[in-house]
Amino acid sequence: MLSKLMNFLRSCWRPSSERYAHTSSDAAGRQDGLLWYKDTGKHLHGEFSMAVLQANNLLEDQSQLESGLLSTLDSGPYGTFIGVYDGHGGPETSRYISDHLFRHLKSFTSEHQCMSVDVIKKAYQATEEGFLSLVTKQWPVKPQIAAVGSCCLVGVICGGTLYIANLGDSRAVLGRLVKATGEVLAIQLSSEHNAAIESVREEMHSMHPDDSRIVVLRHNVWRVKGLIQVSRSIGDVYLKKAEFNREPLYAKFRLREPFNRPILSSDPSISVHELQPLDQFLIFASDGLWEHLSNQDAVDIVQNHSRNGIARRLVKTALQEAAKKREMRYSDLKKIDRGVRRHFHDDITVIVVFLDWNLVSRASSIKGPSISVRGGGVNLPAKTLAPCGTTMET
Repeated sequence: MLSKLMNFLRSCWRPSSERYAHTSSDAAGRQDGLLWYKDTGKHLHGEFSMAVLQANNLLEDQSQLESGLLSTLDSGPYGTFIGVYDGHGGPETSRYISDHLFRHLKSFTSEHQCMSVDVIKKAYQATEEGFLSLVTKQWPVKPQIAAVGSCCLVGVICGGTLYIANLGDSRAVLGRLVKATGEVLAIQLSSEHNAAIESVREEMHSMHPDDSRIVVLRHNVWRVKGLIQVSRSIGDVYLKKAEFNREPLYAKFRLREPFNRPILSSDPSISVHELQPLDQFLIFASDGLWEHLSNQDAVDIVQNHSRNGIARRLVKTALQEAAKKREMRYSDLKKIDRGVRRHFHDDITVIVVFLDWNLVSRASSIKGPSISVRGGGVNLPAKTLAPCGTTMET
């Protein structure tokens, strides 16, 4: 009797990653150890594939795909929204963006009655202001939240137009067919804001001409004020508002000299692209992927393999490259647990969005079913056990 009871309790209280490793339904995505994936799904303009690999103790990457109404009004417009949010210093900012940015976008789309660069800018600004408000409230009890931030990459497909907005160093790449040769060319669509890029360092110097140490080379890595690699983000309020750059924030984050204007910016780079019949697919990914694969390598992999599970394949290829760089076997790297895994690679998020030209060109007249997918599912802290009946969030 006792052994039966113990078996029952074991089955109820085993870690969530085990309970979801082999699920019969792919509607919400699947969990396999540190990997979450949704091998295939349909959006208004074609198919998509998603994968998220955790490396940090708490997953700092968040992502989502929303397809259907881009407004709070039933009159539209309709389209597809893709978001990749690569957090740093903790998961709070990326989670906040995942919960609020798309809602703000829908609200401003309703207000303007169309999708536009202005709508996207306002959604970013409202998200930044909302997170600042959260930090202000939590500062007395949780001051370290002032040093948490996130990159923020967004793609919006609406009425045959693709909008790309970015803060930080996640990246969107387009695969475009070259008719003459039959090859698919990689075209980078996003502008990145990382101090490793010379033009970003020049921009920082021009914006802060009175500060010769606005970017500093430390251990062969360029960092803004010697602290952070990205020059634009949501959050990181300790480098935007001087009142948060003081005790009880940890000394390692505090600047010795005061500042009277924001060091980091939350103003996204936004580009607009009219989609063409030769545009095959889009790859949205956090820099965890791009530090191991070139744009063309990633596009070649997508072009030369089955669509089903393609995001997972990109993650696996990046892991194989990470293992090779450390002169270890891929199978050994896979055995390393989260937290320790961060020493070998970052969290990796990949969303591949295929474009069906027949659907893209008829986009304004399509009012298909809505879909909403969150990358990552449930992520519990190490050694946390989930009771029976806990459901996976999407």
